[in-house]
Amino acid sequence: MEKSRIRFNAFDMTCIMHQSPGLWAHPTDESTRYNDLDYWIDLAKLLERGKFDGLFIADVLGVYDTYEGSHDASVRRAMQVPVHDPMLQVSAMAAATKNLGFGITVSATYEQPYALARRFSALDHLTRGRVAWNVVTSYLDGAARNLGMERQLSHDERYELADEVIDVCYKLWEGSWEDDAVVADRDHQVYADPSKVHPINHRGKHFSVPGIHLSEPSPQRTPVIWQAGTSSRGRAFAAKHAEAVFTVAPTAEVLRKYVDDIRAVAAKEGRDPRSVKIYTEIATVVAPTDAEARAKYEEFLTWADYEGALAFYAGITGIDLSTLDPDDPLQYVDTDSARFALEIFSSADPDRTWTAREVVKFVTIGAMGPVFVGSPQTVADELERWMDVADIDGFNIAYVTTPGTFADFIDLVVPELQARGRYWNDYDGSATLRERIYEPGQKRVREDHPAAVYRRQLRSMAAAVEAVDHG
Repeated sequence: MEKSRIRFNAFDMTCIMHQSPGLWAHPTDESTRYNDLDYWIDLAKLLERGKFDGLFIADVLGVYDTYEGSHDASVRRAMQVPVHDPMLQVSAMAAATKNLGFGITVSATYEQPYALARRFSALDHLTRGRVAWNVVTSYLDGAARNLGMERQLSHDERYELADEVIDVCYKLWEGSWEDDAVVADRDHQVYADPSKVHPINHRGKHFSVPGIHLSEPSPQRTPVIWQAGTSSRGRAFAAKHAEAVFTVAPTAEVLRKYVDDIRAVAAKEGRDPRSVKIYTEIATVVAPTDAEARAKYEEFLTWADYEGALAFYAGITGIDLSTLDPDDPLQYVDTDSARFALEIFSSADPDRTWTAREVVKFVTIGAMGPVFVGSPQTVADELERWMDVADIDGFNIAYVTTPGTFADFIDLVVPELQARGRYWNDYDGSATLRERIYEPGQKRVREDHPAAVYRRQLRSMAAAVEAVDHG
């Protein structure tokens, strides 16, 4: 049986400290340059040299202020604050590359879909079809308070809202402009045929959007839809909408259970379960030999920031570990924060009991995902094992230091995987990110995707009009 190609995205965020608390201070780390556009352009060029599928850009709206009831630790330790809007550097990175895709995290909870759809259409045009939307619902109560709400919506209410936001976007992207609406007729000074541009007439529980889409059809129309749902409600959302799912698990065996479940739910939604591509988060520490890699890992640990790790974990889970005995077992607590983080440490792995002290040690390097430490051969072995055991499609690689983690991986591990036939030697010529995920020619959502409903409706409407015209 032919082994599948392993796919890679870099996992980053427009901030100083993403997911290895304290490592921003390491002398080889350049994340303090996050304000410099050249930093992002250089990173994009590096990832394209490594033939990565994309750069996956995380985001949060709000500050991690659960730890000790204050934002002080997060601000002091640069724990994902300060942080920029993740969309703004993408055009420059796209201009510097030809193939690299860009997955952009935007919360559906705090967006007007009419305006959001335009922003993604613009980026899809400017990147020539290389963008994805990572649909999240946000988990920080501070975001809600600073955006005009007394407190954030409950976990399931946020997903209900997201369902309507994404549905409105689908209608705008797929159901407003016909494929041949733009005629660009200079002789008659007609750019688009208004009879082929239709209002969507959406009236729902949360939004009323009667008009047409502000943008003409972009290469993909609908950006590739990413999602990171792990709770039961999140899995249902991902199984319905996601073309690619981003998850994290402590072991390949635990991950396999999630993979099987998400694909089973996708099948119940009427989708091909293999069309849902699944990526898991890892971090890597690579050197020419296992001993050198282990020494590098141990040196990284000397920079680890205990307070930053506590602030990070408290922020994403809603649990302030400063109030707990560090050696007591951590039990699952249902909160309205990021439930996947709770599940990883308290219920996902039945063979391990975690304490607060162990959690903090775990997240100081690579945060929520496992860390693969070793020579190119050792790391490649582990990548292949996870692919085969968990039945996944690829990895989102979190950095320990940037760009060092990515450069080491590209220079050492990529050639090893190419020699094994598990990684491509060059891009396959696909024009859009969706084609990269599926196959050349699949620029638009598959027919079994919910967005395709509005494409079919638009085609039926156009056919009916044409039939009357030729009556």
